[in-house]
Amino acid sequence: MPDDLPTTSYAVLGLLSLRSWTGYELVQQARRSLAFCWPKEDSVLYEEPRRLVAHGLARSSREVDGGRSRNRYEITDQGREALRAWLGRPSEQPRPQLEPLLRLTFADQGETSDALAAVAALREWALTMHNKGMEMLREYSSGDGPFPDRMHINVLNAVYYMAVLDTAISFADLAEKEIGAWERTDGLGMTERTREILDSLLERG
Repeated sequence: MPDDLPTTSYAVLGLLSLRSWTGYELVQQARRSLAFCWPKEDSVLYEEPRRLVAHGLARSSREVDGGRSRNRYEITDQGREALRAWLGRPSEQPRPQLEPLLRLTFADQGETSDALAAVAALREWALTMHNKGMEMLREYSSGDGPFPDRMHINVLNAVYYMAVLDTAISFADLAEKEIGAWERTDGLGMTERTREILDSLLERG
């Protein structure tokens, strides 16, 4: 059994453990679910089942739909064994990548308009994902969501995702207000307002 598979391989194995998928179907489901915790480019998701087949963790079969031929992928017993082994290993520490916050980290090297644009990008992402999440939760509530037997997992995960997105939106609102009051981006240091925010954080901690 391979021991050097990337985490994305196990993410796709997890999807295959639920049912068989064509490449297109798998990408659509990944956009719906994995996008909240493990977003990947479509090209990566299309390629991953082929890697799993090469390792014997999945199998593929050709099917014809409307005159077009496509591959359908399903997990093998070895694939289920690999997935269970991975789930039993300690998890890596989260390594979130948020480019808007990276840009804000170096805001003193640019203009206030640049910082505000970064904050706007963060808000747009959070609002888009929040709305997508709420739509999915309404589907679950009405009984129209897929995999109803996994509702206890999906809704629990949603608690975390929605809290993170709500926090991002609230932060964007605060950051936009604060940056809008800056005379410039560099050299402001410990202003009176910065001290207020710092003291508030310390009290909460």
